[in-house]
Amino acid sequence: VQLQAFGGGLVQAGGLLTLSCAASGSTFSGDYFGWYRQAPGKERELVARISSGGRPNYADSVEGRSTISRYNAKNTMSLQINSLKPEDTAVYYCNITCLCSPTYNYWGQGTQVTVSS
Repeated sequence: VQLQAFGGGLVQAGGLLTLSCAASGSTFSGDYFGWYRQAPGKERELVARISSGGRPNYADSVEGRSTISRYNAKNTMSLQINSLKPEDTAVYYCNITCLCSPTYNYWGQGTQVTVSS
């Protein structure tokens, strides 16, 4: 299984960030698709997650200015965050999780996002 993340880079505060992720090697229609981020010196945290049925959950820090989407037919997901803030600076990781038995987690390689003020 491979997850490949695209997007990121240097973006201005107040701008729009769009990330995408493509998964291959299996079928994931029943799994959770999600985005996490890790800022320097901090633990990795959940940004947004979407269930197989399309129900999203967002971290409080991005609630109201983010949209996570999934496209089961293409095994892809995307994340948009608008009104970017310097504190959104982090390495962003896409993730696929199965809350099944046994559970499993797949991670993308991470993509750096730097928000300049």
